[in-house]
Amino acid sequence: MDEVKINPFVKSALELGPPILFFIAYLWVKDETYTIAGHDYSGFIVATAGFIPLLLASIAALWWLTGKLSRMQIFTAVLVVVFGGLTVWFDNEAFFKMKTSIVYTFFAVVLGIGLLRGESWLEFVMGEMMPMEKQGWMILTKRLVAAFAFMALANEIVWRTQTTEFWVTFETFVLPGFLFVVFMFQAKLFERHMIDKDEG
Repeated sequence: MDEVKINPFVKSALELGPPILFFIAYLWVKDETYTIAGHDYSGFIVATAGFIPLLLASIAALWWLTGKLSRMQIFTAVLVVVFGGLTVWFDNEAFFKMKTSIVYTFFAVVLGIGLLRGESWLEFVMGEMMPMEKQGWMILTKRLVAAFAFMALANEIVWRTQTTEFWVTFETFVLPGFLFVVFMFQAKLFERHMIDKDEG
């Protein structure tokens, strides 16, 4: 089924809404302790437990509205369910915090494998959205491999050395903001290697 275009504001709300709501929920309950089935859970664990169905509902809504899900969305959903579930089951924040490092490491490794094969697997994912020459895709992929590796390392350092509140803010805003800046700095690359669809 072809992907159906939807209002970009709706799409952004569904994609960005869950992590922002998780951030708000955490700030709201971070100092609380909840007793469920005779076991005490911190606010972070409760916020994580609420984030899992919220994210799945958001992804289901995107699939219902567009008729299509990206591999990245499916992969992220699986990791959130697995590591979020482990966080709640073992009452251990570390599982959910490690999830972010695993996601970025996975992206860096997969794209790196493609580069070793002389291919840009990023082009396979984003090629229709941004028609660009092969050389441009190879350069962009190398830069993103470095960016994702840096983000994975940064997340590991932050969650292991800083408070949970600091990590939640870092994971929700700083890492996505860094990736946004990385893409903004590729303007010259896009300008140099972009293919005009109207040519020919």
